[in-house]
Amino acid sequence: MKKLFTTKNLALMAIFAAIAAILMVLIEIPVVFIAPSFYKLDFSEIPVLIGSFMLGPCAGVIIEAVKVILHFCMKGTTTAFVGDFANFILGCMYVVPASIIYHTKKTRKMAIISLAAGGAILVVAGMLLNAWYLLPKYSELYGMPMDVLIAMGTKVNASIKDVFSFVALAVAPFNIIKALIDGTLTVILYKYLSHQLKA
Repeated sequence: MKKLFTTKNLALMAIFAAIAAILMVLIEIPVVFIAPSFYKLDFSEIPVLIGSFMLGPCAGVIIEAVKVILHFCMKGTTTAFVGDFANFILGCMYVVPASIIYHTKKTRKMAIISLAAGGAILVVAGMLLNAWYLLPKYSELYGMPMDVLIAMGTKVNASIKDVFSFVALAVAPFNIIKALIDGTLTVILYKYLSHQLKA
């Protein structure tokens, strides 16, 4: 912990969290051909992944938490913190396993393996969290029956008929795309950025 909380590392974590929060505010892309429009793709996990690859999984959790707090300070919440909580949990589900695996052997091949493993965990965790917590909570918050939410998924994919098919055919593909994009950009950017920041 002493190694983690050096002045340099604290500064790096703050930089990564700030960049992540700005990306989260500025870039939100609905993937309407896969999931309803309230599922929006952002690139905020890329700085968190790079920071956790550089500084370790504990740093990744801290960067993730600060990112969510900064995002709330800049944009507020429209979901009574439900969406913010989900973003933090799912972000950690992706970043922490990827970082732990990568730190066993810091090679490009291991980075790809770690990101694939983290992405797989993100997909499974995203399905479970949406089915058992997020969708019912959104339904409760907005006074919207679950059938209405499912119908929004059916408009995108006619095979979506219930909560299970919703998370399998909308949430899972959404998170697969997110993991692929974030993972690819992390692999491309990490080596260059880590050398520059260490220098």
